[in-house]
Amino acid sequence: MNNYNSPENPEFLNEYLVHMKIVKLLADRTIEEYYTDIRLFLRYIYENNHNTGKQISEIDIRDMNVSEIKNISVSDIYNFIFYTSDERHNKDRARYRKISSLRSFFKYMEKTAHIIEKDPTKDLDVPVPKASLPKFLSLNESLRLLETADTADSKRDYCIITLFLNCGMRLSELVGIDIKDIDFYENRLKVLGKRSKERMVYLNQACVDALQKYLVIRKNNPKAADEPALFISNQNRRISKRRVQQIVEETLQKANLDGKGITTHKLRHTAATLMYQYGDADVLTLKELLGHANIATTEIYTHLNSESVRNAVENNPLSKVKSDKAKDK
Repeated sequence: MNNYNSPENPEFLNEYLVHMKIVKLLADRTIEEYYTDIRLFLRYIYENNHNTGKQISEIDIRDMNVSEIKNISVSDIYNFIFYTSDERHNKDRARYRKISSLRSFFKYMEKTAHIIEKDPTKDLDVPVPKASLPKFLSLNESLRLLETADTADSKRDYCIITLFLNCGMRLSELVGIDIKDIDFYENRLKVLGKRSKERMVYLNQACVDALQKYLVIRKNNPKAADEPALFISNQNRRISKRRVQQIVEETLQKANLDGKGITTHKLRHTAATLMYQYGDADVLTLKELLGHANIATTEIYTHLNSESVRNAVENNPLSKVKSDKAKDK
């Protein structure tokens, strides 16, 4: 995806996208979501102003005038939200995401680009959708998933499941790990989180054991000698996000845990929940451990010392589980 300099966009939209990428350091996927929402809104405004009679997906906004942005009112935004609900059948969360995108866009237009004098979203009054409890596996279900992965023929797949359940890392973080990022002396590894922010993830004994057994096979693969990635595919290249998702899906199915809505991200929730319930980890410890900018359930922003994070990982109830069954592959 690269809409940053698209000729189909007005100049001010391209400049906003570049700002989100270069200054705000947002991930491409996040920028794509913002772009999709803002483009839809601009097409909606353009149609209201010009009555082209076209389908909204066919409306050309490349020549949209800055004066049209300056004239947008809070009523226009309310009408747009009603349109997304009434005609596009967006649910609460989808509408709220569009509002968040518009707030980001208009804040940029006022504070950074100085194109508008007043941000119309400041007067926007909309209810925040109720947060649903995240789905996660119980301790017994997590043990069953690990046991199922351990009966498979791949130490790589067992290691992947182990890291997810013990460290609570993101899918993109796991895929991005290089062999050089692992420090067995300190029992930790470096991951690259959101907005290219590096953080250290501490490894308990279950993770160390799984990694060491997998690395014996990984490093003895001459076809992947020049590949820096820790986890590689059958083509001896860095494993893709989709393949990791498939590994998790297949293991969940074999463990009869499919149908519960569990994904790689839900394994991250599982790790956090287990450490909170059993590992004597408070929400502030989890904030640092998971690499969050904040915790939704608290308004406290505190930096914890690394030792408390290490203790939370060490006390994860899955930390003593080691692979004894997986065959070399």
